[in-house]
Amino acid sequence: MTKRAVVLLSGGLDSATVLAYARSLGFECYCLSLDYHQRHIAELQAAKNIATLMRAAAHKTAQLDLSLFGGSALTDDAIAVPESATTGIPITYVPARNTIMLSLALAWAEVLTAQDIFIGVNALDYSGYPDCRGEYVKAFQNMANLATKSAVEGKTITIHAPLIDMTKAQIVQLGTQLGVDYAMTVSCYQANEHGEACGLCDSCRLRRDGFFAAGLEDPTRYKARTNA
Repeated sequence: MTKRAVVLLSGGLDSATVLAYARSLGFECYCLSLDYHQRHIAELQAAKNIATLMRAAAHKTAQLDLSLFGGSALTDDAIAVPESATTGIPITYVPARNTIMLSLALAWAEVLTAQDIFIGVNALDYSGYPDCRGEYVKAFQNMANLATKSAVEGKTITIHAPLIDMTKAQIVQLGTQLGVDYAMTVSCYQANEHGEACGLCDSCRLRRDGFFAAGLEDPTRYKARTNA
């Protein structure tokens, strides 16, 4: 029987790569996106397009307005997105976002009788976002196997984070090998409604540097193209 997996799909570079990777392992992929009233809302259309192109078994977008709480440049218009390199936990960190998204994925996985969840956290996020660390992923998996009916009945859940120890260049190389069309993805924290990137935020910088280090052309559509 074909194994089912829930894949968290934001519409960005990392999650598109993870979807392609899960498919390469033979999983029937059920993609889940989250409309949390993020500033870069264009990523959700990108997620829809990617799920269609990669023939996901289904794609759902959950609605949860995290701007109700704010506390992040991605959910509060009064907080500017930094346009230079930052240190520590950046203001683009969205409180509890990965915990929320994994919890929703866990709920859907139970309904689907799927025992696998894929998430695109990676090593470059490790230093900035606490919910992108390997120990966090392991802790959530442990919790999932304590909290769910399926796990108690013997069908345990595995949280896959295949990019966790990879650089952006390695991620881009993997996705390219798997046929990912990165021109379809939106990574910019302040992309416009057309999905065009600012070229200045941390996410744009990491993405651009990744393509450069991989020796591949950057297919990103920029509002104001930067070559630095």
